[in-house]
Amino acid sequence: MMKKDSKIYVAGHKGLVGSSIVRALQKKGYNNLVLKTRKELDLLDQKAVEKFFAQEKPEYVFLAAAKVGGIIANKTYPADFAYSNLQIQNNVIHNAYLSKVKKLLFLGSSCIYPRNCPQPIKEEYLLSGYLEPTNKAYAISKIAGMIMCESYNKQYGTNFISVMPTNLYGPNDNFDLENSHVLPAMLRKLHEAKKNQAKEVIMWGSGKPKREFLYIDDLANACIFLMNKYDGSETINIGTGEDCSIKELAELAKKTVGFAGKLVWDKSKPDGTPRKWLDVSKLHTLGWKHKVPLEKGIKMSYAWFKESRAE
Repeated sequence: MMKKDSKIYVAGHKGLVGSSIVRALQKKGYNNLVLKTRKELDLLDQKAVEKFFAQEKPEYVFLAAAKVGGIIANKTYPADFAYSNLQIQNNVIHNAYLSKVKKLLFLGSSCIYPRNCPQPIKEEYLLSGYLEPTNKAYAISKIAGMIMCESYNKQYGTNFISVMPTNLYGPNDNFDLENSHVLPAMLRKLHEAKKNQAKEVIMWGSGKPKREFLYIDDLANACIFLMNKYDGSETINIGTGEDCSIKELAELAKKTVGFAGKLVWDKSKPDGTPRKWLDVSKLHTLGWKHKVPLEKGIKMSYAWFKESRAE
């Protein structure tokens, strides 16, 4: 269990997940955090990572650094997603072992489950079927990281745990229309449409796929909870156990932004996986449940977006 003065390294502390873990740790009184920007420590550089771990010797590691993106980014840059994620994981996990880190938490992603999984998705469904083709490179790299943690535990007796978050959103999200995930892209699109007094907004796909969304601060609290309470090689799903259709999500986003126009669905665009709904019974049994409902979370996310753009 982490102490308030334990030396904790959060890899990727500037991103959506990492920044939220840092905020949550600080709020809970953890006061010995090691944070390095990409300029200070390039996680793709094996020698640099080796040197960092040898010098700093962190006791606990949250591995939140990753190359992530939506459908377009994953389809356009599969080699980048494969190389970057494999390299980061290999460097951090191996050096965490070499420097005798007490515990490491590795963040996977629910999109690494097979495309046509039975719902809700149980942890044991991993590797039980074909992956969604649009993000295969990213998925395989993340699966490799989880198997790596499991293998180091088995061979070297390390305490490396893996978690599988559902779709995430909140402050510090990427709102770029080309590279972002579905919710921030929707909010940005609707925001621009309202500003320009557009009569309609075109949304991708049919709106029928169903997705589960977890507010980022809930994820951070779940990660800290598991770092302190869970020791095991089995992956743990982190989500709400509730989902909604993309059409319902768009209506919620429209209401939050206050866009008065019409939503038009472009069915020529890909839908991705038909449904992603995590079984979170293991997490609930361990004693953790999410706190932020979707509508409230979307409001907070949109407020952050407007504030960050000084609008």
